[in-house]
Amino acid sequence: MVRPFLPLNGLRAFEASARHLSFTRAAIELCVTQAAVSQQVKSLELRLGVPLFQRLPRGLKITAEGEALLPVVTGSFDHMADTLERIEGGHVRELLFLGAVGTFAVGWLLPRLPDFQRQFPFIDIRLSTNNNRVDMAAEGLDFAIRFGSGAWHGTDATRLFEAPLSPLCVPALAQTLKEPADLANHTLLRSYRTDEWNTWFAAADAPAAPQLNRAIVFDSSLAMMEAALQGIGVALAPPMMFSRLLTAGAIEQPFQTSISLGSYWLTRLQSRQPTPAMLAFSEWIVSEQ
Repeated sequence: MVRPFLPLNGLRAFEASARHLSFTRAAIELCVTQAAVSQQVKSLELRLGVPLFQRLPRGLKITAEGEALLPVVTGSFDHMADTLERIEGGHVRELLFLGAVGTFAVGWLLPRLPDFQRQFPFIDIRLSTNNNRVDMAAEGLDFAIRFGSGAWHGTDATRLFEAPLSPLCVPALAQTLKEPADLANHTLLRSYRTDEWNTWFAAADAPAAPQLNRAIVFDSSLAMMEAALQGIGVALAPPMMFSRLLTAGAIEQPFQTSISLGSYWLTRLQSRQPTPAMLAFSEWIVSEQ
């Protein structure tokens, strides 16, 4: 495809002016004069045959044509900057787009990421967190780390490990819990999975607490643990994901009984061909078990 000459200076001046809605502030950012920015934008407008700004006594107002052009220009400059950064120094930096359950990201992955970065310094991870609901195709993810049975349509899943659940609470509450039946005196915190506490009481060989229907339900173990830290109630959560809080004494595990309702899995779309970055990450995370 033959591309027309692109007025990069004019586009750069336009993009900066649109962000600041000021030729003066754009000039400061670009280290040129206000007159130069104004002239570059004017030349771009003459080429396009439409005004991109309304010149007001105090600043600028972007026109409909400018609104249509701005995201394209901004996205193009961002993409160019990202590509230049990736090849800086003669090394092509690979991007890895990773989605992960928030609890896993904070409790397991983040403490280990420095090791991955040391081993693979030319792979940059773009991490997004979720509450186990993810659309890898729509979000453009290479991998998603999920919790469950490992059966997700159209995906390949590699099992990482289980994360058993057990009651966790602040020390003041833990002192009142001598046996499972004592949980009936406290607010119970759980996820959207309705069978968790009943399954735990059965594993502890204890009758279920009568107020289970009044348990506070969370869509994130991180939010649930924050509630537990504030003394609101007793959470049923994976101790291994909150080991730092346990080590610091901020929370305690009053009972050793635990239950496993699934595992964490590294998943990718079957239609997604592995890249070198994906292969490196997959090998690394499996070796960390």
